[in-house]
Parts: sequence; structure tokens; C-alpha cells
Amino acid sequence: MSSTTLDIKRTVKDTVRLPFAHMAAAALPKGYQLSLVICGDRLAQRMNKEYRKKTYHPNVLSFPLSKTEGEIFLNIRKAAREARTQGLSTREWIAHLFVHGCFHLAGYDHGDKMEALESKILKKFGTEIGR
Repeated sequence: MSSTTLDIKRTVKDTVRLPFAHMAAAALPKGYQLSLVICGDRLAQRMNKEYRKKTYHPNVLSFPLSKTEGEIFLNIRKAAREARTQGLSTREWIAHLFVHGCFHLAGYDHGDKMEALESKILKKFGTEIGR
């Protein structure tokens, strides 16, 4: 199988640069095709309402399209606010949310196993959050 592919679309201006493609390749199966939309509150809330029937501003949304294809909507505005209130760097929190979204696409549910895998990848890319 071929390597993981990543298409990034930015709908808002941001200055956070992370090795998204490499992080996705570490978290997702080989051959996975991922679309990442870096967005703000409005688009994230609209997607959340339309597809999940929820009205709040989410920080990250993962939409599996098939076993080998999915989309992540990463709300960097919400992530930046959360990082400030948690005393984290925005870069580290966005990295965590992205990897978290990737593992949901890979079929993982919240729990110790998912958290351990997230920590391993975040540490590998120097973006592990100190908790």
C-alpha cells in the first residue's frame, strides 16, 4: 500500500505550523487519505450542528468516510482559547487535538490505550503536553 496522503485547507489565517502529514502517517494506517480543514468557530459549529446535531463550538471533529479515508475539522480559534485557559502552548494543544482526531478516524475510542498512543506520537514530534 502507498503512504498516507494529506490534503490541507485553511479557511482562517493561522500561524501554527506542525508536521501534520508526518503526524497523520504515524497515527493512521498506510494508504489512508486524510483531508484536514483548519477552520474557526463558525465552520466548526456549522459542521457540528449539521452532522452531529450539536450546537456548541467543537475544537476538533473527525469524520470517517471509509476505512481508508476521512476528514478532520480543526477549530484553531477554540483550540487557542482552550490552550490559554489550560496554561498550554497553542501549538502543543493543536497537535494533541489533531492526533486525537486521527486516532478516532483509526477506530479508537477514548481510553488509556488511545491516550498512550497519542502521547507516544506527540513525544516523537516534540509536542507532548505536560499533564
